[in-house]
Amino acid sequence: MDPVTRLGVVGCGLMGSGVAEVAARHGIDVRVAEATPDAAEAGRRRLTASLERGVRRGKLSQEQRDQALARLSFTHDLGDLSDRQFVIEAVAENRDIKTDVLRALDKVVEDPAAILATNTSSIPIVDLAVATERPAQVIGMHFFNPVPVQKLVEVIPALTSSQETVRRTHDIAEQLGKQAIQAPDRSGFVVNALLVPYLLSAVRMVESGSASPDDIDQGMELGCAHPMGPLRLLDLIGLETIQAVAESMYEEFKEPLYAPPALLRRMVAAGHLGRKSGRGFYTYGD
Repeated sequence: MDPVTRLGVVGCGLMGSGVAEVAARHGIDVRVAEATPDAAEAGRRRLTASLERGVRRGKLSQEQRDQALARLSFTHDLGDLSDRQFVIEAVAENRDIKTDVLRALDKVVEDPAAILATNTSSIPIVDLAVATERPAQVIGMHFFNPVPVQKLVEVIPALTSSQETVRRTHDIAEQLGKQAIQAPDRSGFVVNALLVPYLLSAVRMVESGSASPDDIDQGMELGCAHPMGPLRLLDLIGLETIQAVAESMYEEFKEPLYAPPALLRRMVAAGHLGRKSGRGFYTYGD
C-alpha cells in the first residue's frame, strides 16, 4: 500500500503536538483537531515554538521549518478529519474520553480502511477497539515523550486488529522515522510494565524518608548510567500521567508494586504535576 499522505491527530498537548510535528517534518499533510478554537490555537503556538527551537539549535533549516508549518492545519471539528487515511488520538489518558473520541472518529472518517490508532500508555486496546464499528482497524501506537527526540514506538495490536492494520502501522512508524517494537495488549505493554514499578519505587523511597530525590536521581544517573533519574523523569512525564498508568495496571493485575503510592496521589491532588505545573519533586522556573 502507498505511504500515508493525510494524517489526523486528535489532541495537541505534549504528545499530540510531538506526533504532528514529526509527521509534518517527514512530508505528511497533518490536520490536528482540538476540543475548542482556543485549544487549537494554543496547539498551533506550541508546534510553531517547537519548530523555532529546532531552527535555533541547528536541527532543521528555516526552509524545513516553513515546509513543516505549511503541512500543518488545525481545527476544533472532528468532522474535518473525514478524509484522513490514518488518525492518531493523543487525548488525556482517560478511558471514557478516549472511547468517546474513537467512537466519534469511527463515524466521521469516511474511508472504511482508514486506521484509528490510540496513543494510550496503559489502557487495553481491545476495550477501545470494540467501542467502534471497525475494531479490525483500531490499534495501539504508543509514542514516547518528547516525540521528536525519542525513537521508539510501541505497536500494540488488539485481539481484533487485522494483520493488514498491524503491517500498515509498522509502515507508518517507519515513515515517521521511528523504530517500532510490537507489544502485547496488556496494561503497561512492554516499556511501562518495566518502567512504572521502578518509578513508583523511587516515590516510595522518598515517601519513607530513605533518600532525597536528588540522591536517588544521582544514584541512578551516575551508578547505572541512566540519562535521567526516576524522579526527574516523573516530573518530565507528568505525575498525573504516571498515576493514571499505575491505576490502570493495578486494576488489571492487582499487583501491589503497581499501586500508586500515597505521596504520588497527594502531589497530584495538590497540582504538583512536574515540569508542566512548575513544581513536582523539583521546582522549575518559567
